Amino acid sequence: MDDTTSEKRERFQNNNLLQAWLVLTLAFIFGISLAGVQAALGPKIEANKIKETMEKVPEVVLGLEAAQKLSESGEALNIQSRIIEVDKKDKKKFYTVYEARFQDNALAGWVAKAGGQGYADKIELLVGIDAQAENITGLFILDQKETPGLGNKISDTAWRNQFVDKPATSPLVVVKDKSQGPSNIDAISGATISSVAVCGIINQTVSDIGPTLTSTKKE
Repeated sequence: MDDTTSEKRERFQNNNLLQAWLVLTLAFIFGISLAGVQAALGPKIEANKIKETMEKVPEVVLGLEAAQKLSESGEALNIQSRIIEVDKKDKKKFYTVYEARFQDNALAGWVAKAGGQGYADKIELLVGIDAQAENITGLFILDQKETPGLGNKISDTAWRNQFVDKPATSPLVVVKDKSQGPSNIDAISGATISSVAVCGIINQTVSDIGPTLTSTKKE
């Protein structure tokens, strides 16, 4: 092997090594920058979610029409948040629950904030439960990143309205054939996993906090 060939190979190897280090350096810088952006925006995003939650509680508890009528009359629900602690087999789980009462202190219902894994990413939602802790009063999707045109239809009003008046005392069941049933929820076409995920989150939430809500309504 002559000196020219050897020099070319050495330059080639050095060039590849330099490019590798450049990629690693850029990846490190990008990671640090992304972490900084998330740290800066995180509190603002969370604050916006809390604000949106408080605004949606009347609708999720009473329904859109009743909530609008209440607002037009100049009245508002008294909303207090509380943390419900649930003992699981190997850990504790905490739910943020909003208790809504009318001006005369009569209990209107509750709204629980919950989340779980969807098809693409985590789904965050609000589920309403009536004052008797017997029926679901509404559903609102706080955050989701499901497939556009398919799974993201879990946010559509028409699909969410299925949950109104469904029993909170028995598990929801996702069906593909649109069969009628007290606990049946029609799956979104092409997005069964997202549909099942939402129902799973609600079933788990209602099961976990149900006993606490039932004891609270008796107080």
